[in-house]
Amino acid sequence: MRAIDDLLTEIRGLVTVHARHDLRTPIDGLLLSRVETSAPDYSLTEPLLVVMAQGGKRLFLGDRLFEYRAGQCLVVTADLPVTGHFLDAGPRTPSLGVGLRLRPSVIAPLLLEAPVDPRSRATAGPPALATVDASPELLDATVRMLRLLDHPADAQVLAPLIEREILWRLLTGPHGGMIRQIGLADSGLSHVSRAIRWIRDNYAEPMRIADLARLAGMSPSAFHRHFRAVTAMSPLQFQKRIRLQEARSLLVARAGDVAGVGHLVGYDSPPQFTREYRRLFGAPPGQDAARLRAAAAPGDLRHLP
Repeated sequence: MRAIDDLLTEIRGLVTVHARHDLRTPIDGLLLSRVETSAPDYSLTEPLLVVMAQGGKRLFLGDRLFEYRAGQCLVVTADLPVTGHFLDAGPRTPSLGVGLRLRPSVIAPLLLEAPVDPRSRATAGPPALATVDASPELLDATVRMLRLLDHPADAQVLAPLIEREILWRLLTGPHGGMIRQIGLADSGLSHVSRAIRWIRDNYAEPMRIADLARLAGMSPSAFHRHFRAVTAMSPLQFQKRIRLQEARSLLVARAGDVAGVGHLVGYDSPPQFTREYRRLFGAPPGQDAARLRAAAAPGDLRHLP
């Protein structure tokens, strides 16, 4: 097996060549990121593996801090609103990362073969975000997946096989319990994820904990406890974060319509919208959106969490 430094060097070179502005690649589920700024960002994740090849990132989920650097991975098993910034990123030393969507349909068949590692039992439940050192085996599989970008005729056959190999490395690693939860239809994570998806899709609507608990198949008290454990937030805090992050995106595109955007995302009171927006983003809505539009460069890349 090649040394980790050699593997990371090849990953950096391939990401530099193939990274695009929209993260996507011709290989389904494979994402690439190249970032040259350390400015704070607010994003909504999805179930994802991120391998950091250069640089690093510091993330906050609620009041929990996570940090990962080159040679480490981020594992996300639910849709989560996170705050973060890249570390020491610049034009000469961009942060480079590889993402792979974690899909239940691919993970579920592997559960029939994957042993339940005692190390995984401790992480089989929440939270839905963790960091871990990348093994040489996982990095080697990542390199082989990236090489397929130069061989599209091979990718159709070989990419699904390498995806399974990467998932197998995760399932048999220290955070295998987290990955296992994604593939199990009756896991606690899958139940809470139903409520998370409802909030994401209906963030502007009134929300009742009893209805969300029923959707998750739990009592209200159990649902509240599980939801906070997974997301590090209460359902109300989660909804508010989704509303404000969506409002921020809308305001960048709709200059001057602060009250209208506030109403679209579920705020009936403009003063309350302005107050809560400023508390999260550090400036009133109009001022923050104007700053974002002025600072946005045409070549800015979207990025992984």
